[in-house]
Amino acid sequence: MLDMIIKNGQIIDGTGASAYNADVAIKDGKIVEVGQIDQPAAREVDANGLVVSPGFIDPHTHFDAQLLWDGAAKPAIEHGVTTIVPGNCSLSLAPLKAEHRMKLVGMFNQIEEMPHIAFEEGVEWNWETFDEFVQRIKQDLMINVAPLVGHSVLRLWVMGQASMHRQADETEIADMQKLLRECLDAGAIGLSTSFVDMDERLQPVPSRYATPHELDALCEVLKEYDRILQVVHEFFDTDLTIARIDQLADLSRKHDITTTLSPLFVNADNFDGVDRIMSRIDEQMDAGARVWPQVQTRPIDISFCFAIPSLLFMRLRTWYSVIRFGTVESIVAAFKDKDQRAKMVAEAQPMMKLWQGLILRQVKTEANQQYVGKTLTQIAESRGTDALNVMIDLSLEEDLDAHFLAADMGHNNDAKVGSLLTHPNVMIGASDGGAHILSFSTYGDTGYLFSRFVRETPTMSLEAAVKKVTADPAEIWGIQDRGLLKPGYAADITIFDAKTIDRGEEYYVQDVPGDGYRYVRDSIGVNTVVIGGDIAYTHAEGYTDAANGQIIGGRA
Repeated sequence: MLDMIIKNGQIIDGTGASAYNADVAIKDGKIVEVGQIDQPAAREVDANGLVVSPGFIDPHTHFDAQLLWDGAAKPAIEHGVTTIVPGNCSLSLAPLKAEHRMKLVGMFNQIEEMPHIAFEEGVEWNWETFDEFVQRIKQDLMINVAPLVGHSVLRLWVMGQASMHRQADETEIADMQKLLRECLDAGAIGLSTSFVDMDERLQPVPSRYATPHELDALCEVLKEYDRILQVVHEFFDTDLTIARIDQLADLSRKHDITTTLSPLFVNADNFDGVDRIMSRIDEQMDAGARVWPQVQTRPIDISFCFAIPSLLFMRLRTWYSVIRFGTVESIVAAFKDKDQRAKMVAEAQPMMKLWQGLILRQVKTEANQQYVGKTLTQIAESRGTDALNVMIDLSLEEDLDAHFLAADMGHNNDAKVGSLLTHPNVMIGASDGGAHILSFSTYGDTGYLFSRFVRETPTMSLEAAVKKVTADPAEIWGIQDRGLLKPGYAADITIFDAKTIDRGEEYYVQDVPGDGYRYVRDSIGVNTVVIGGDIAYTHAEGYTDAANGQIIGGRA
């Protein structure tokens, strides 16, 4: 007897081929047949009128910590995602010596905006090596995890404090190579590094002190295992991005490895630059390199309140120093100080267009409820002031718990973004799932892909969109036996309604350890998600108790 049959579905198998109607038979966690199936099964799922596709793969996440208290990486699964790649941007939770734990927490807080209290309340630090970490997250794991190991933590393990201010010597590089091998043996799918990020002291992260020679030596190890290199490049500068593309292309050809850079955004100030970047990508790909830019589907929205540091203020030195290193009391004092406030207002004045478009999202006092949903321009007009000053005034009135939304800040030109998403040399990714939990919701990018770029625009076919988030990332990342509906492949399957699949509205929820909050989105139109041959989620009943998630280490 089969374990499960998915009946009467519209099969989109991940290859890009046209959809067809058929059944899917599952046994022992594997797909055993796709076609007209009459065998008995312990469970039957009726997919009539629904698409049956391979499970979606999210190649850029930061669920590293969340997996320690939530093996489903909620709400990723309900958006159809069955495999995630954490450990990006040079940061992973292993290998990590006990004395470096708080250093890493500081980096996660600064770079990925993960609250300290979530680590304090939600993480039991009972590992050091990568293998020990993998064994830890295997407990009650519902979603598949293909973890990267971070370059910054490799340096921290081998060099200690010296990793944060100097180059490595030959002995240290050799030790990092040895450590990387141990991580790859334990299940790491590759290595991540960063050329841009700063730590909690606003100093370069350890990976930024690495020489090209050090990175080259680590890529020698990746070659041994046929594993991937992920980098965060200087995405804010077109010329620097092109230089990184060339560097990655050289590493790719020399070591015969795949590389990926993330993110590639479309903004008003880099519209032509994106064309230059893609031209260089095409040129290097044609020359035999494997350099995959990652492009997200959704526009850039950022929420913030002044009680919590926001990367939105990184370019404003006075603001960021007041907010990043201040307490509620000291920030309030700075806003109330006449001279300090005047200095801050003057510094932020050139960005007035941004402040004018901000929307007041949430307040606590009854008096200010009348302004929720209005722009700061509208509120300022009613109060006889300007947008920048009304933002400060509202924050003071709400004890810094006034929440603002900067909507549609960029990556919102459908034609340009769509042309990237359909480009054969672009990988859909850069979701940042699990990070920036108080700035924006990193969930629902897949639903937005189908709603915006398949149904509404339309930019690509349903079959092409499925391929972009299933077979393509599986092939690029070396994720074996996933990404296709094919006999012998893992039964990771997403069943959805092509007419309605979407992401829900962003909302604020208190479900983070330490009574913390985050922004999330519910899925729309995702009916059933199967992971490892068992149902992990249904729209009707929510999450199940199935814990079939696996650690995926890449090509053998």
